[in-house]
Amino acid sequence: MLRRFLVAALVLVISTPASQAQARKQVLLILETGLSHPGTALVSNQIQEAFDRDQRFEEEVYVENLDAVDLSDDELKGRRDSLVQKYRDVRLDLVVLVGPHPIRLFAEPSNTLFPNVPIVFCCTVPGQVDQQNPGSRSTGSWFQLDPAKTLDAALRLLPETRQVFVIAGQSKYDRGITALVRAGLKSYESRLDVTYLTDLAMPELQDRLRHLPSRAIVLYLSFFKDVDGRAYLNATEALPMITTASSAPVFGITDSYLGHGIIGGFVASFEEQGKIAARDALEILAGKPPQDIPIVHGPSVYLFDWRELRRWNLDQSRLPAGSTILFRQPTLWERHKPTLVAGMMIFVSLSLLTIYFLFEQKQLKKARNAQEHLSGMLINAEETERRRLASEIHDDFSQRLALLALGLENAEEAIGTSPNEAVQQVHDLLNSASEIGADLHTLSHRLHSSTLEALGLVAGVSALCKEFGIQQGIEVEFLCEDIPRSVHHDVALCLFRVVQEGLRNLKKHSGAVKAQVLLRRAGEKLVLSVRDEGVGFDVSNVRKKEGLGIRSMEERAYLLGGRFEIHSEPGKGTRIVVWVPLQQKSEAATG
Repeated sequence: MLRRFLVAALVLVISTPASQAQARKQVLLILETGLSHPGTALVSNQIQEAFDRDQRFEEEVYVENLDAVDLSDDELKGRRDSLVQKYRDVRLDLVVLVGPHPIRLFAEPSNTLFPNVPIVFCCTVPGQVDQQNPGSRSTGSWFQLDPAKTLDAALRLLPETRQVFVIAGQSKYDRGITALVRAGLKSYESRLDVTYLTDLAMPELQDRLRHLPSRAIVLYLSFFKDVDGRAYLNATEALPMITTASSAPVFGITDSYLGHGIIGGFVASFEEQGKIAARDALEILAGKPPQDIPIVHGPSVYLFDWRELRRWNLDQSRLPAGSTILFRQPTLWERHKPTLVAGMMIFVSLSLLTIYFLFEQKQLKKARNAQEHLSGMLINAEETERRRLASEIHDDFSQRLALLALGLENAEEAIGTSPNEAVQQVHDLLNSASEIGADLHTLSHRLHSSTLEALGLVAGVSALCKEFGIQQGIEVEFLCEDIPRSVHHDVALCLFRVVQEGLRNLKKHSGAVKAQVLLRRAGEKLVLSVRDEGVGFDVSNVRKKEGLGIRSMEERAYLLGGRFEIHSEPGKGTRIVVWVPLQQKSEAATG
């Protein structure tokens, strides 16, 4: 059993894909300066992050700081020997050189430092080393140092500039950079006063910077040591002392200076150098020969500090095309956008709600006033109708009944003496009584249609049209389409009253001799139209001074959940249209 277990375990180990086991690689980083310098830290971080992302290898990274910005040749040789001794028993897979002095160590013709170990180099201007190619076992990238483009960018922002003060220290590294920049700015000396402040102690230099002339700018190169031999951290110590003291805007040549007081410029990018070095290192660790990887010049970029542009009141629109602005502070709107948007939405919502409530209140008040006005009109109309009925009964029917009574008395007296005359009188009195009955029926029908109640909507409206036509001498055509036999009493009464009022208005105002009443069904609605070809009128003017007739028709339709419209133009007749539901809510619910 134990033998079977061991065999199975051995087979499992052998069958495990080699890709699942990470290859161990040992990498040595040799730095010009320590990680306290922003540029060195940028490069180291880019390389380490690339190693962390790549899962093919397990890298063990050794880091050595030469602190070589001001080393003599003998001191540099001593550092070289120390490295050989320290790593003699370490099997290195790759060496990464950051800065000019580490490259010089491997550029010696003897080529005895870690022989056969591939090399990646970066962060050096070609002119900083005597031999640009450290050997066939190396690849890497050079800085692209172009101080003229930085000066051009400065002149775009400050076209009135007449003097340029170039600041650098006295370390070996500082002097090397100064020599390269002096050569790059040679062509500007004919049109600008270029002054190199490179041989001053820091206090003296600061005092000089505090009293610069107008229309001057400062170009900061590098400052690791002053003329008195005092050492400084270049970007994080010397540069802030310079920018704080300067009475003129300060520009720089590397991206590591951004954020320490310079406005910016066409800067060499330590970040890009780190990305290129990391890419080359991973390709070499994967087995690609260094000589197959071309040496490149790392890109420089236009970088500017938004805070310094604001401080010196410089127009950002004058920056070169493709410029990147760092440290831009968000505006009040950008910082509080979510809160402000939410607040604005709440404010707008409350404003709209307030407007809605005010509108509804206005409409309610308008409706209340209209209702009060209508109630007053109804009361007045009721009193007017009562007076009219009382007058009609008193002046007409009362007198006619009195005459009828007097005629009966005369007929009674004539029976004994003149029977034939009495019979004729009684016959005439019967005719008068019939006429009184017919007139009373007409009056009663105007007040309440018994035909509508007994026979339904169609018969009631038809009878109304015929009676109106006979009495008023107007030809009224009545048409109906698909009207059910049974229509709710309220619906029938509403339509009956609309026809009655419409015909009454037609007689009173239109002057027409013909009219048409159409009653039809449209789905679950009944549609009534009363049309004439009379004189017509301006509807807008009538709406402003409408009487009880139109209002009563409109209110009747509204109370049933319907709609009332009146269409008319001068000389083109009038058409009244009413839509009402066929069934009332209570009837529909029970059905």
